[in-house]
Amino acid sequence: MMEVKNKHIVIIGAARSGVAVAELLASKGASVFVTDAGSIPEHRLERLRKVGIEWEANRHTERSKNADFVVVSPGVPTEADLVQHYLTAKKHVFSEIEAASWFNKSRMVAVTGSNGKTTTTSWIADIWKCAGKAPLVGGNIGTAFSELVSSSAEDKDVILEISSFQLDHIHTFQPFVSAILNITPDHLNRYNHQFERYSASKMRIMENQNHRDYFVYNYDDPVIKEMITGAGIRPDGPQMIPFSMLDEVSKGAFIRNGTIILKLDESEEPLMPVSELSLKGNHNIANGLAAAVIARVAEISNEAIRESLRSFEGVAHRLEQVRILNGVRYINDSKATNINSVWFALQSIQSPVVLILGGRDKGNDYTELDNQLRDKVHTIIAIGECRDKIKDQISDRVPFFFTAENMEDAVALSYRQAKKGEVVLLSPACASFDMFDSYEHRGDVFKSIVNRL
Repeated sequence: MMEVKNKHIVIIGAARSGVAVAELLASKGASVFVTDAGSIPEHRLERLRKVGIEWEANRHTERSKNADFVVVSPGVPTEADLVQHYLTAKKHVFSEIEAASWFNKSRMVAVTGSNGKTTTTSWIADIWKCAGKAPLVGGNIGTAFSELVSSSAEDKDVILEISSFQLDHIHTFQPFVSAILNITPDHLNRYNHQFERYSASKMRIMENQNHRDYFVYNYDDPVIKEMITGAGIRPDGPQMIPFSMLDEVSKGAFIRNGTIILKLDESEEPLMPVSELSLKGNHNIANGLAAAVIARVAEISNEAIRESLRSFEGVAHRLEQVRILNGVRYINDSKATNINSVWFALQSIQSPVVLILGGRDKGNDYTELDNQLRDKVHTIIAIGECRDKIKDQISDRVPFFFTAENMEDAVALSYRQAKKGEVVLLSPACASFDMFDSYEHRGDVFKSIVNRL
């Protein structure tokens, strides 16, 4: 554990996790100062004032440059001038999950991936609940890890969704079970448009694990397989547990004749028919396999796993049906913040689609949706900062293409374009911060407008 008492620590970024880790470190006796290049919402300032933490907003003054070490919020890029100041000075830069882990007493289950990590993390938590356990759940969803650690205990597991940004500055972060669901291009604007750097960041989730730990990974993902092969298996590293929809792996989870099979020692355990999974689509079969094998290595019973796999209803803002109006289904998939997520969403829909796409671009190549667009989509409505880029790349792939200034206009256009038996799908492929506070805010606005139609 890093000694923090009487240390002067600067927190860079006053978003949810930045304020949470500031409160945590102050409670452990550190002298904490919070700095943010932008504005800080009043409700977060109230939290800082309540515990006597000083702060600055809309700038980084000289006061922000003299810490013993810094903790950086995931929204702050490594290339930011203040982060580079500390790296150049050879001072430690830690992520929020790293700092929180110093005070954590629980076993950690940590899930990352370009797609499906929110669904899978929530599904794992549901399995724990079906087993009569009450896990702590947070990280990149819901509650910051720093807010959970005060409730951590040896008999209570913590289940974390982890983003690549949170892994960029770990040093000792060591989950009991780590998992990578898939790696596809995402957030490349944060990695100098280098997919290799983004992939390497994801793989860091296992770097501090040892032979008593487990690393669960998607055997069907070529990027993950290549990186594992290239890095080699450390003799003192975690136990490697694959899951596969395509092959019968020698250890892990796979499908045979429509049945999910778990094999963690020499014996095979038939779990349940794939057809009984509550969430449909190939991506959710993969998520279910991951959740099942993670639960099994954590010694959760097959009965609890089966109960959850049959009943879990998914998460808000991920292929969430809002309503059916005049025979048209309106689906909120605001959580789809990259191209691959949109591809999976379209794959899961068999009806003709009006697609609302766009927001703050993350280095996307929208032509990767080409086949799905030609097969499924008759109208694209582009919104946000990148609507001109979308128009340039894919407007000729569909019969009808429109741009909209805001979500109200986008929904109004979709209402006019969609016919009975069709789907209006909000699946943006982009970050939300050009027009909204978060993908949740974007999805809630969409749902509110649709429910007023």
